[in-house]
Amino acid sequence: MTRKFGLLAAGLIACAALLAFAPRPATAQGTQQGWFQTGTGLGISKVRLAVPDLASRSAAAQPLEKTFHDVLWSDLGYSGIVDLVSSSFYPLQVPSQPSELHAQDWAAAPANAYMVAYGNLTVDGTNLAAAGFLSDVHNPASPPAIQKIYRGSATDSDARRLAHQFADDIIAALSGGLPGIAQTQIAYESARSGYTEIWAMDYDGANQHQLTHQRSISLTPRWSPDSTRIAFTCYEPYGRATAAEICIYSLASNHLIAFPRYPGTNSSPAWSPDGSKIAFMASLAGYPEVYVADAGGAHMRRITFAAGVSTSPAWNPKTGNQIAFISDRDGTPGLYIANSDGTNVQKMPLPDMQYVSDPAWSPNGQLLAFSWRRPEGNYDIYVMDIVSHELVQLTANEGRNERPSWAPDGRHLVFESTRTGKREVWTMLADGSQPRQLTFEGQNGSPNWSQR
Repeated sequence: MTRKFGLLAAGLIACAALLAFAPRPATAQGTQQGWFQTGTGLGISKVRLAVPDLASRSAAAQPLEKTFHDVLWSDLGYSGIVDLVSSSFYPLQVPSQPSELHAQDWAAAPANAYMVAYGNLTVDGTNLAAAGFLSDVHNPASPPAIQKIYRGSATDSDARRLAHQFADDIIAALSGGLPGIAQTQIAYESARSGYTEIWAMDYDGANQHQLTHQRSISLTPRWSPDSTRIAFTCYEPYGRATAAEICIYSLASNHLIAFPRYPGTNSSPAWSPDGSKIAFMASLAGYPEVYVADAGGAHMRRITFAAGVSTSPAWNPKTGNQIAFISDRDGTPGLYIANSDGTNVQKMPLPDMQYVSDPAWSPNGQLLAFSWRRPEGNYDIYVMDIVSHELVQLTANEGRNERPSWAPDGRHLVFESTRTGKREVWTMLADGSQPRQLTFEGQNGSPNWSQR
């Protein structure tokens, strides 16, 4: 095995791909392709939403209201499905409860709002209560779509948490029940402590904290579907050598969960949609291949059988019976899809003899995101429709962009990028717009979005 593929097998570098011919991709920002809009829920229509400040019921509530409103505004503005009305267009009278809402003033120019999210904030000793309402101002006779009290401690962190809850409820109400992502987390690898460890943060970059303390190398974190565990590649002693193995971290106990140590190199774990199995790369039989085992590591079975390297498995979250992976079985690496038992192997057609890596399924199982280096030499994020094989390019000419991971709403992606000069974690809408940098300290990468 060459040194390049040895590193790939350990999960340290991307692999190369020789790809078949297909149409040249268009950028997402310029495309009107219906398959992409349907697959992501972006670019079709947006709800025009007004979000005035919540009324503070006491002086102690005022600083917490600012935190609450700033977080709520940011969550909704980044949702991809609402058009926030500028506060300069709001009527003079701002409601704090439904009886105070003058719907016609909000529906008329200059606000021209369709929905209004409003409420009030109360501090009672150490307790915080936020009353949140969402009303359709074009149907003032209908009851509020949301009328709920959110409770927590009178702290800035809880004001943030309650704002995230209200934002997710608003997005769910406006999107037919699909919840928002404001309460989700992102796991990633970071070297800021002096060792490469697994870290986690809120979806917007807040609350960054270290999870593992292996004091070695920890890579490729992957959340379990219930977001209670993280599988990752760890470097642990095995016999007389230190090798890449699969480790699992429990967020409930804040400790590692036992997982078997197999001979050779083992890396790149991926959970099945029901959390009962893990697919990963293992070199147990010689060349690295894709294996599937129970979540505890038992009943390990090989599902790829071609000579060469097969790695980076990704499980279709919708069907549960497809796995995308990288393989060089044809002499050079390529992007493949197979059934989870290894049958029905298909090579995905892409143009150009260049590099591809990091396949990631969208939540609806229709789209694959991946990193791809075109002839011009940049690594960029692309999305493919797995049926039509049509492509959309999401990033362009801004450093190396790799390791995409979908948010559970299918409207956002997280990825690593060197556009600022070093590896950092970024998010963007799934059409490539509104990129946001989340990490700023040290080297950070391999992000993975939790399901809840």
